[in-house]
Amino acid sequence: MPNSAKSVFRATLCAAAVSALLSACNSDSNNDQDTSSPIVPAPLSIGLLPDTQGNGWEVAQHPMEAVLAKHQAHGVDLVIPVGDLTNHGSTKEWAEWREVAEKYREAGMEFLPVMGNHETSWAYTVEWIENMRHYIPEDAVHMPSAEWLNYYIIRENVLVIGLAYYNLPIAFGWIKDVVAEHEGKFEHVVIASHDGLIGAKYGQTREQIVQGTKDDNRLFDIHKEIRELFAEKDVIWVQGHEHMYQRSQVHARVLGSNDPGGRNAEPLASTPSGGNYRMPSYTQIVSGNASYKGYEYRYGERELIQDVIQHKMDSMSNGSEHYDANAAMLHFDGSRVDYRAYSAPHTIKANSDGPKELLEPNWTLMDSFSRSSNRCESLIYPNSIPDDQRPILNHIVEYKTASCVADDQSTAKLLGGTNNTFNRVDTTERTMGYTAGFNRAETMNDMMRLSYQFLFTKHSSWDVNLNGNNRVVPNYDSIQPDESGAETGHVVLPATTIDMKKHLTLSWMPKESATVSDVLLVSGTQVHGGVYQNAYGGEVDIRTIAGQPGSQPDGTAKQPVVDLPSYATQAWDVEQIIADPYGIEFTTENLAQAENLNLAWKADGEWQAVAASECVLDLPWDEDYLTNPPARITSCSDQPLVGYDSQYGGRWWMIAQQDVELALINK
Repeated sequence: MPNSAKSVFRATLCAAAVSALLSACNSDSNNDQDTSSPIVPAPLSIGLLPDTQGNGWEVAQHPMEAVLAKHQAHGVDLVIPVGDLTNHGSTKEWAEWREVAEKYREAGMEFLPVMGNHETSWAYTVEWIENMRHYIPEDAVHMPSAEWLNYYIIRENVLVIGLAYYNLPIAFGWIKDVVAEHEGKFEHVVIASHDGLIGAKYGQTREQIVQGTKDDNRLFDIHKEIRELFAEKDVIWVQGHEHMYQRSQVHARVLGSNDPGGRNAEPLASTPSGGNYRMPSYTQIVSGNASYKGYEYRYGERELIQDVIQHKMDSMSNGSEHYDANAAMLHFDGSRVDYRAYSAPHTIKANSDGPKELLEPNWTLMDSFSRSSNRCESLIYPNSIPDDQRPILNHIVEYKTASCVADDQSTAKLLGGTNNTFNRVDTTERTMGYTAGFNRAETMNDMMRLSYQFLFTKHSSWDVNLNGNNRVVPNYDSIQPDESGAETGHVVLPATTIDMKKHLTLSWMPKESATVSDVLLVSGTQVHGGVYQNAYGGEVDIRTIAGQPGSQPDGTAKQPVVDLPSYATQAWDVEQIIADPYGIEFTTENLAQAENLNLAWKADGEWQAVAASECVLDLPWDEDYLTNPPARITSCSDQPLVGYDSQYGGRWWMIAQQDVELALINK
């Protein structure tokens, strides 16, 4: 039985002719006379190397070695170290970092390092440039006045932009120019920095706007434009800084996540003229950890503009028994991108401890997605929302979508099923403070307004906050003058519990030699096993332990999921996760040939019928089949439930419990 999570990345070798072409693409010449036949870009794999800072004056060489070895094993072409390569930026630490990296570079792996806060604090000009200029590609195009800090390259059909820590507001105008200049030369955009606009526990929106300095408007003036451009260009934002893993969707507007309104972006709309519906959002990946330190989850989901899809951390404290080493990879092939994120536990606190568990890492695939540029997408919410809150802002808990149309006019949609298997995570209580005359907020009301204007949803009956009805609380007892007489104070963000969403995508790819239809990718159903972590990464039993007080929109605690399905693994391994059963419909316009076709899926790289012809029911879809399947002959009991709606013609349906690739093949 196929499982898209089992697909592996393919190593790619770039021929000299392609390299020459890429160099030309990055040059200033206008030598575009050759218009013979377009060159098909080769596949490209990008690996993410999280923070490698050690404790004291050392680099965390053992996790770094393990992550790069994992990348190499999967054929990664280039690696993005996402900042904080060192702890203090010392000559000794840079030598340790290069000692590990150099052998992989010599083996053909390219590096695109970006500067973290530990580099800007300790090694801004001398050590950074001296050591990293030998790793930054020679054909990189640098931002004027920010050479070696902000730069970009184009590899195959991917534009990759690297930004130094806190440089997004400074570099945004340059980013717009780069994107406009190279429009048509790329299909995918990856932007890497150490920190992010939203982040997990940090985030520039909180730090530079909500808690920002008075009259510092560099980010304040453009934050919405940043999100809109990133959504329009389908940017994948990758970062470090947090020492934990998180994938989320960051939205370009502040309405409900499945609501297409609120933004003038016709190309992303769900209309016949606009094509398939792609949410006005971009993907943010916080790459995880490759260091000897871990942190707790602070502040939580910025539900006004963010939906958390997957979150995992281990801080080796408060119930967490280890750190994680994280190895995430993006594989681009034409319009398709396959993402895989692995984690391996370890208890190393210093290089002197030796490699310990990372001598032979126990890698687990803990997150994945597959999608193409031509896709439809939706957020599926967990089945833990109080019933009276579900109709508000499209809090969809069922696997149901509208039709998604392929280039060959095939259509597909999800027909039903309920999101009963989801992951859960706690946050810690935090405060956000202000000082009048120094911060943007000068009163308690200012801080409350900014919190709800830029980060969190202010709970109301028509706009519920799924993470609690008192997400931000004013602490009037904290108000007092500082030594200058200026008012100071802070608001409180109570600890809460977050149930993660599923980012569901239906993507189309061109038909293959073995298919007679375009290929459908269904992704996002198979990432949650029913795992619950406390705010430090400690394991919690979601079946028996309630969430934090006040974490539900009605003011109660999120309750134990006592009816968690029996197939829920309560583990991270995506390859072993069994998704909630859901129905899929696949319709072809090729009615003349429909009787001679089978609904097929890709298993181990080969196309095969989902079910034998004698097992395909001649029935229209009925949602009741999810719980009460129709009778079939005994020999079909081990095959998926598949039907053909002959009354409609050219329409198949099936029930799946995993991400799948589907197409029609000849019988």
